[in-house]
Amino acid sequence: MVDDRRDEYIGLLRDFLRIRSANPPGDMREAAAFVREVLDGFGVPHRTLAARDDMPNIVGRWKSGKPGRTLVLNGHMDVFPVSKETLWDAEIVGDRIVARGASDMKTGTLASILTYGLLHPYRSWLAGNLTLTVVSDEQSGGRYGTRYLFEEHAGEISGDCCLNGEPSGLSTLRFMEKGTLRFALTASGPGGHGGYPHRAHNPIEQIVKAVHAIYESFHLKLADLPPEFDAILTSPDSVAAADAALGKGAAENARRITVNAGIIEGGAKATQIPTDCAVHLDMRYPVGVECSAMRAELESIAAAHGCSMVVNEDHSYPASSTDPNGEMATILRGNIKDLTGNDAPPVCSLGGTDARYWRWRGIPAVICGPSNLSMGTDEEHVTLDEVITVFKLHLCCAADYLGAGTS
Repeated sequence: MVDDRRDEYIGLLRDFLRIRSANPPGDMREAAAFVREVLDGFGVPHRTLAARDDMPNIVGRWKSGKPGRTLVLNGHMDVFPVSKETLWDAEIVGDRIVARGASDMKTGTLASILTYGLLHPYRSWLAGNLTLTVVSDEQSGGRYGTRYLFEEHAGEISGDCCLNGEPSGLSTLRFMEKGTLRFALTASGPGGHGGYPHRAHNPIEQIVKAVHAIYESFHLKLADLPPEFDAILTSPDSVAAADAALGKGAAENARRITVNAGIIEGGAKATQIPTDCAVHLDMRYPVGVECSAMRAELESIAAAHGCSMVVNEDHSYPASSTDPNGEMATILRGNIKDLTGNDAPPVCSLGGTDARYWRWRGIPAVICGPSNLSMGTDEEHVTLDEVITVFKLHLCCAADYLGAGTS
C-alpha cells in the first residue's frame, strides 16, 4: 500500500514542506488548503474549525459501521521560522529531504492524513471510528489549535486513544513529556551615568542576580518522580535509548528540572545606567514536580531582587504521561520491532507536544515520528526511509487498534 506508491508519497510530502507555514507569524491557510485537497482526493469526510481565520484546523471522522472505540490521529501544520530560505525548497540531498518541518512535524502530520484516507476503503474490516485532527498554532502553545478544539468542540476530537506524529525517532517509545513554565522578569529604575552608581540602581544587575539565583535553586535539580516512572527512566535500556535518540545526557536530564534564560534585553550604551531590563525564561519539569510551589518560590526570588514576574500562561502547562505498557504503546512497540528491528524502550520527551491535551483527560496518547535531532536547525531533515517507515507505522498501528477483536 505504501511501498508501491513510495515516490508519490515522498513527492506529496515535499509539496507540503514547500508551503511556508512558519509560526510566527502563524498563517496556516495555504497549508490547510493543501490538507483539504489531499482529503478530498481520498473522498473522506472533514470540516474546518477555526477561532481565527488565519489559523484553521481540519477535523474529520469516519465510522467503520461496527461498534467500537475511537482512535484520534493528531498532527500540526505550523513549523519553526527559518534563517535559510532554501529550507522551503524541500530538496532531496542524498538519502534525505532537507526542509523546515521535515522533522517537526509535517512528516508525522502527513502520516496521519494518509492513514485516515488509506484506511477508509477498508473500514468494513475494522470496528469503531477514526478521527483526524490537523491543527494550527502548536508551535505557540495551541491556543488557536488543539486547545481551542478541546474548549469548543471536545466531542469531535475526544476518543479512546490518540496517535501523534511528532518527532520521536524510531527507537524509543515516548510515554512522558515535561511540563513547561515560561515567564519574564523585569526591573526598572531612573537610569543615569555609568560613573554614578551611587545615584541609581542598575536593572541589568538586578536581573542578572535574579537569574543566577533561579539557576542556583532549580537548574538540574532532581525531581521527585513517581517511583514507577523513575524505575523506567533509570533502567539501562531506557538510558541507552534516550541518550542515543536525544543526545548523551538526555536520560539524566529527563529526571531533572531545567532552566533556560533565552532572551535578555536592556540598556542602550555601556556608559549609561539603563532604565529597564527584561529576561525571558523557559523551565521544563518532569512529572512529580508541584508547579504551584515552584512558581511561589520563583516569585519570592523575583521580589527579593526587586523584579516583577509575569507568567506566559499560553506557554505554561503541566507534565503529562501515558501508560508505557498500555494497548497502543504495546502495539507501537511491536510494529517498530517488526518494521525496524528496534526494541523502542520507553523514554521521556524533553519538548512538548499536543499529545498532552489528550493525556490530561485520561486518554492514552503515544507519539510516533521521525528523528527529532535536526528539528528547528538549518539542516532539518528526514531520511527517505524514515518517511516511508513512519507512514507504515501509523497505518499499522491504526489498523491494529481498530481491528482488535474483529474477525
